Amino acid sequence: MRNTEFDIARLVTDYRMMKAEIKRLQSIIYGFSIPMTNWGVAQYGLDAAMPKGSSGKSVAEMKQMDIREKKQRERLERMECIVFALESVFDILDDETAKTIYDCLLDGMTHRDIAAHLTTSKDFVRIKKQEIFRQISQNSQILTYLQKEKIAV
Repeated sequence: MRNTEFDIARLVTDYRMMKAEIKRLQSIIYGFSIPMTNWGVAQYGLDAAMPKGSSGKSVAEMKQMDIREKKQRERLERMECIVFALESVFDILDDETAKTIYDCLLDGMTHRDIAAHLTTSKDFVRIKKQEIFRQISQNSQILTYLQKEKIAV
């Protein structure tokens, strides 16, 4: 596997940890957890025209935040971006078997568990996994989300 594919494999492995960390950081920063469906949802009609308060911190509050809170906010934004990219991979996968394998990988299942679930061999799962990571590494839209993680770290 190329370096990019290795990085993607590492991010897929860390996916469940990042989801839990996002929830924890959101509860620290906002006082509650924000569902992922509300991360940048477009609004139309009167909802879009009416003024709204920000769910984030104001400029004055940001200046008063201590260093730890700023770092937590930066980590939260970086992890939200990565999780969004990893979950949007389903849009580029055309094979249902590949989607099932990728979903099982995100759930933290081993190759043996996935093979038993699909009644196939571990080698088949390994080959499909490599194909999935190759497709991800060739998709420029998803890589732009994942590049933010590399730059920030």
